[in-house]
Amino acid sequence: MAKENNMDQELKKEFQADLAEFHLMTRKFYQKEISVKEYKGFSGGFGSYAQRGGGSSMLRLRFTGGEITKDKLQFIADSVEKYKIDKLHLTTCQTVQVHNLNDVTVSSLIEEAFEHDIITRGGGGDFPRNVMVSPLSGVEKEEYFDVLPYAREAADYLLTFIKRVKMPRKLKVCFSNSPKNITHATFRDLGFVARKDHTFDVYSAGGLGNNPKMGVLVDEGTDPSKVLYYIKAMILTFIQHGNYENRGKARTRYMQDTLGQEGYRAAFLENLSKAMAEDSLDLNVQEVPVTKEGCGFLEENFRITAQKQDGLYSVLYHPFGGNIPPELIAPINEAVQKMDQVVLRISPDESLYFINCNKEEALELLELTKDSASNLFETSVACIGSGICQIGLRDSQKLYKAVMDKIRPLDFSNGVLPQIHISGCPSSCGTHQIGTLGFRGATKVIDKKPLAAFQLYIGGEETQGNAQFGEDAGTILETDIPDFLIEIGQAVQKEHKLYSDWIKENPDALKAIIQKYTK
Repeated sequence: MAKENNMDQELKKEFQADLAEFHLMTRKFYQKEISVKEYKGFSGGFGSYAQRGGGSSMLRLRFTGGEITKDKLQFIADSVEKYKIDKLHLTTCQTVQVHNLNDVTVSSLIEEAFEHDIITRGGGGDFPRNVMVSPLSGVEKEEYFDVLPYAREAADYLLTFIKRVKMPRKLKVCFSNSPKNITHATFRDLGFVARKDHTFDVYSAGGLGNNPKMGVLVDEGTDPSKVLYYIKAMILTFIQHGNYENRGKARTRYMQDTLGQEGYRAAFLENLSKAMAEDSLDLNVQEVPVTKEGCGFLEENFRITAQKQDGLYSVLYHPFGGNIPPELIAPINEAVQKMDQVVLRISPDESLYFINCNKEEALELLELTKDSASNLFETSVACIGSGICQIGLRDSQKLYKAVMDKIRPLDFSNGVLPQIHISGCPSSCGTHQIGTLGFRGATKVIDKKPLAAFQLYIGGEETQGNAQFGEDAGTILETDIPDFLIEIGQAVQKEHKLYSDWIKENPDALKAIIQKYTK
């Protein structure tokens, strides 16, 4: 069974004491005594933001590695029923966003979440964010080793820096169990990528969003027991060399501009030596094996994956747009509570996995979640968008729905269209910069009229060794994007290929289609 977050009790009490001020500031905001900007600067550190218009709030529930244990799932189910929650969104940082909350509900949820070791502190604002992990870590056949136990330790350690150290504007730490790198560990503030020899390659000072950067490879063959020293080194390096004058550049990636890659690596390694000399942060992690025995055989398909544990399976559930229908939470919870060692994991592509299922459990969960995406294209990623987000320029969810409504009836074969990534603004919450096809909210002026549009990015890749950001390929009117994708799908289908193969053989054909819609 998965270990629950054993956050230091003194630290927990300290965070809980902070809630009195959150409750006060929230009341002031809803009574219009403070501005949206003032409230945002304060509430973000508690994982909560006012939604667009200022009439309601969202709350971000952090789950290390996206892992939702039975107790935490029960809390979510109870909260949905108690507070009549009508919107739940899975994020690309493996959290759950609860939306459309009033001032009383958001304050109550933060408080009650603590009772289940669900931490919202640092869910936003200038703090360490949720530590990300490959969602099938510990059960994936192709993994090098289970990285989740190290991520749990890292998450607990990072929480100790909140309020004690002035941090970067965001601080994202990620672990990948293989070169697949779906957590983007090679281009985050700090990333650990597993190697075959049970060590890590360590990357730092990367990031998506404005002025994106690939991470600097600061070390290779790192002993996993030394993970916390690398976190300390990153924090020390930012304290020494980070930009505290310009908030827009208060991110680790801008140190590459000021120090250069080699200069950053040298500074990082110097601080690593200092941390190892002064601190005692060695980990003694014991991986807890899955002891459950499977029964029966299932054929693998798009939604069923055989685990490395014989007879056990992982079930994929991708709710459209990453939005789980609230009415499904209760039946899912009821089913999972009866299943031995079954745990939920949120994926960076807004999917949800049920792991450690035997045959009968897998079939039951498949039936419960039959509203799931059923092919690669339908698992496309969309941030919450401007309908809710204060800073969003375009409504990613609206575009996602328009695209799916028009393309699903065409019944393209699986893989004819790739997974696309949609972000409402340059912040890249929809990870458009690493999508094979990515879209970022924009404006296109035609006949002196500004029209809703999206910037197109092509050729993004996340795999370690081949990672690259997508190329800016022009601006497409929002209303034209469904037809643009249909035309691509028809061209690929005509040749009886997958998009991944077609694009390698037909780059000029894609460019010709793009030109039609961007001219």
